[in-house]
Amino acid sequence: MLGHIESYDNDRQTGVIKANDKFFEFYIDNWTADTPPNVGDDVDFIEEEEDGVSDVGLIGEYIKNDRPVKKRLLAAILGLFLGAFGVHRIYLGFYVIGIAQITITVLTAGFGIVWGIIESGLLFSGHISKDAKGRALLDGFDLSTKIILAIIIISLASLIYFMMPKY
Repeated sequence: MLGHIESYDNDRQTGVIKANDKFFEFYIDNWTADTPPNVGDDVDFIEEEEDGVSDVGLIGEYIKNDRPVKKRLLAAILGLFLGAFGVHRIYLGFYVIGIAQITITVLTAGFGIVWGIIESGLLFSGHISKDAKGRALLDGFDLSTKIILAIIIISLASLIYFMMPKY
């Protein structure tokens, strides 16, 4: 059943939910959300006998996901090697900034690379610390970061090898 919290007493740890012009009392033991209840919160609950409730939780809490998913090191490496094309910003979800970096690089005949290198330094130092959704960036060196780094290093080594003069 859906309703909203009409009142909540933090000292007694009890509250009242209003749903369909009916009032239900709940206790903090019935609360399933990670955050404490607040007056006005929309909730989902199971109606029990005699105006009791169980499994009281916030509506939409399952949508809230603050756990980090993007990797700081990967974003910094992308910024260092592909920053002129805004790849690191696109990876972090800042699509408009990424497209702006591509545009600046094209309009300045390649000098937009400076922007990517500076942002790579900001990522390495932790001054850019969140993705576009406001989630903190993951620290660490996992398998996907190692693979991307290996591909970049092999690509750069191949490029240098083939550009060297042959005697």
